[in-house]
Amino acid sequence: MDFSSFLTSLGTSFAIFVILMLLFTWLSRKPGNSVVYYPNLIWRGLDPYENGARTRNPFAWIREAFSSSEKDVITVSGVDTAVYFVFLTTVLGILIFSGLVLLPLLLPVAATGKYVPKTNSTSKGTFNDLDKLSMGHIKPNSPRLWTFVIATYWVSFVTYFLLWKAYKHVSGLRAAALMSPEVRAEQFSVLVRDIPPSPEGQTRKEQVDTYFKKIYPESFYRSMVVTENKQVNEIWVELEGYKKKLARAEAVYALSKKKPMNKTGFLGLIGKKVDTIVYCKDKINELTPKLEAEQKVTLREKQQASALVFFTNRASAAAAAQSLHARMVDTWTVMDAPEPRQIIWTNLPKSFYERQIRQYVVYIIVFLTVVFFMIPIGFISAFTTLENLKKLLPFLKPIINQDVIRTVLEAYLPQIALIVFLALLPKFLLFLSKAEGIPSESHAIRAASGKYFYFIVLNVFLGVTVGGTLFSTLKTIEKDPNKIVPLLGSSLPGNATFFLTYVALLFFVGYGLELSRIVPLIIYHLKRRYLCKTEAELKEAWAPGDLGYATRIPKDMLIITIVLCYSVIAPVIIPFGVIYFGLGWLVLRNQALKVYVPSYESYGRLWPHVHTRILAALILYQLTMVGYFVAKEFRSTPVLIPLPILSFIFAFICSKKFYRFFQSTALEVACRELKETPNMELIFRSFIPPSLTADKSDDDHFEDALSHASRSGSFA
Repeated sequence: MDFSSFLTSLGTSFAIFVILMLLFTWLSRKPGNSVVYYPNLIWRGLDPYENGARTRNPFAWIREAFSSSEKDVITVSGVDTAVYFVFLTTVLGILIFSGLVLLPLLLPVAATGKYVPKTNSTSKGTFNDLDKLSMGHIKPNSPRLWTFVIATYWVSFVTYFLLWKAYKHVSGLRAAALMSPEVRAEQFSVLVRDIPPSPEGQTRKEQVDTYFKKIYPESFYRSMVVTENKQVNEIWVELEGYKKKLARAEAVYALSKKKPMNKTGFLGLIGKKVDTIVYCKDKINELTPKLEAEQKVTLREKQQASALVFFTNRASAAAAAQSLHARMVDTWTVMDAPEPRQIIWTNLPKSFYERQIRQYVVYIIVFLTVVFFMIPIGFISAFTTLENLKKLLPFLKPIINQDVIRTVLEAYLPQIALIVFLALLPKFLLFLSKAEGIPSESHAIRAASGKYFYFIVLNVFLGVTVGGTLFSTLKTIEKDPNKIVPLLGSSLPGNATFFLTYVALLFFVGYGLELSRIVPLIIYHLKRRYLCKTEAELKEAWAPGDLGYATRIPKDMLIITIVLCYSVIAPVIIPFGVIYFGLGWLVLRNQALKVYVPSYESYGRLWPHVHTRILAALILYQLTMVGYFVAKEFRSTPVLIPLPILSFIFAFICSKKFYRFFQSTALEVACRELKETPNMELIFRSFIPPSLTADKSDDDHFEDALSHASRSGSFA
């Protein structure tokens, strides 16, 4: 990509962002759009326009984002959201402090280097203006390279310092949340897995109760044995579906005064035509006793080797969760209970050895996915350069040779192809993570996020850098294989232009779409006009979801990896990284306070995952610099070898000092007094799955089921 194409891409992306921001200002003032732009406020029962939002300054949201405190974020969106902003602030700090030294130090040194390499990877085969501001402009083994060595050390030590401060800060946030006097059900319970077979003549519940009463005679409250709920879930889902259809049919009838009809066959397309209201009522009357009967069977006969155990105080639950209860690790495994809303019930009964086997199988699948996805990613990187398109698809030459089309394609084609390709992956990785046997949604999302991070770093960063270079210089490498290292080294500055454009596209267009919420707005109004007939359907149509950490954090990690790896090689990328994370902080602050509603709370367990990936990006940066200095034939390259070693030592110290508190709750935190005596029955009932919870009108029946279950070995 030449310099003019880069400027075109940058200018176009900025113009799109400005347009999208103005659209946000205009559309967010309209009352009919309030559920799209202020759903969090509406969810909390607040009026989004009480402070004059419809007539105020179009940039007022920026002032509100800056004036909001960390306490405001925790109150509105929880500790996990606050931790995500600590991540953004930390990375922003790393790039700002690095840039303050690197830009004035390295740019003059690079610009006056006056060296043009013989081999490069630019699109026109010319050493462009941006390359002249990189290490590529320094001749091999030049004394000027010592400046870049100092810069490499500076970036590393800035990262260590800020990561250490951030870990201490997040640890404090987690402690403050867990010490809160508010009653939270998960703090009074533990999850027990790998329960051994019950002795003869003893039910599973009696076995669990006897075991924990003996160990915790004063604080044990009761237990809830996990059951196999597949059949009862199917009936419950079907019943709820008919209830929704009935509500919809009644709403349609109230509006049109005409009874809705439907066919009873496949997807309502075939079969007998019936009155929808009568049909749904009949199905509800048919399924309700069927559900009640299946609930009884499930509670009595489908108990699994897992249970939730409840204690009368938080300290006992915390102590139980981090204690070894059996001599063998494959029995009586006890851990912190997840929040009721994020339990993955089907994973709880999986045995110790099944979980281990599943984990290794998933790791193998992920490894193969990473390896084999490198091929299409490298192909996309190579294929979407214009020179290669002209070679492979000669009939496109007349179109590509037109200046306007060529400039636009060079600016956007590779980046858009890459973004679309990567959008297909996250759901697959989340499915694999859940298949490991992980017990909670938040843990599964962290696991999927980690897999996605390593995938995009290895495939996008290395795939684009290595794949594009190997494709364009294949004949040279065939003639002289020894040239592969110098070729890859010389390709790094040239690829910086691609990544500059990629980052700019993400922060201008990506955050512009995030702020304007054009896509959710269109979807909401289409659903409202053509699909939604009841208040429940309308609420479901505008429900915003959460921040989506499974994909958001890996994408942010890819950007910090790219910017770190090129921060010394091509320092001009640092301002782009600062804009990406600064603009991200600003836009997402607004979204966290007004739009997104958290779907779970893990009290900052996100941070060790984030910390580890930032360190992985730092180590990759340090190894990249070692390799690039070797490619520059710098004789003093060994002075950089201590850096990766220091990073591993730093990671080890942080893990030993901080990680245990994120794995378990410290007893000094759990023993803080509550502002009220907890209602243990409500805490217990909050964990009952919806399919095993009866309607209020049938509460007496379900009490009888619970009583029966108590006698026969399930819920008590």
